[in-house]
Amino acid sequence: MFDVLIIGGGVSGMSCALILGSAQHKAFAADKKIGIIAHQKASSLQDALFHNAYGIPSGKLGSELLTESVDQLHELYPHVIQIADEKVMKLEGEAGNFTVITNKGSYQTKLVVLSIGAGNPFTIQGLEEFVMPHQKVIAEKNRIQLKNTDHKVTDGLYVTGTLAGWRSQLAIAAGSGAAVATDILTLWNNGVHAQVHDSIRK
Repeated sequence: MFDVLIIGGGVSGMSCALILGSAQHKAFAADKKIGIIAHQKASSLQDALFHNAYGIPSGKLGSELLTESVDQLHELYPHVIQIADEKVMKLEGEAGNFTVITNKGSYQTKLVVLSIGAGNPFTIQGLEEFVMPHQKVIAEKNRIQLKNTDHKVTDGLYVTGTLAGWRSQLAIAAGSGAAVATDILTLWNNGVHAQVHDSIRK
């Protein structure tokens, strides 16, 4: 049983995983089992080239960021379980007892973070009732999002990035994933607001 399972290894999913992983020394997060299904083949980063993203060197390829983020997560926070080369097909259950079914198996988790793209059709079964037209993309692009309030779809189920209704910018996606991570940390901290910072003074 995972405490949280992130679906998607793009910008918002990896951002969420890095923040959650970095909380390992917090008492309320030390024993949490965190996982990410890092299926990246359909990521829009595959064709991206960055010149205007804060903190990213000009000319950086999105394909490089995909592999570098996987390595960074593994090197810094190896306790975060990375599940590669699996595609999520279906989601069942409720908060505290979700079943995530992939093309190769299934996983139990208390919380789910959906961090995949906003492509149409939406291919994960079990979430059809939450699908709606994307509100911040021109209609001709035929994108979708999941109904949510401040990234929360329903109890125990969060959505990030473009699938949460945000525009497709790296900085927005990264911030969205980080926001959900801090919401989960706050939940684990019995509702006391939580975030994780590193400092050269520590």
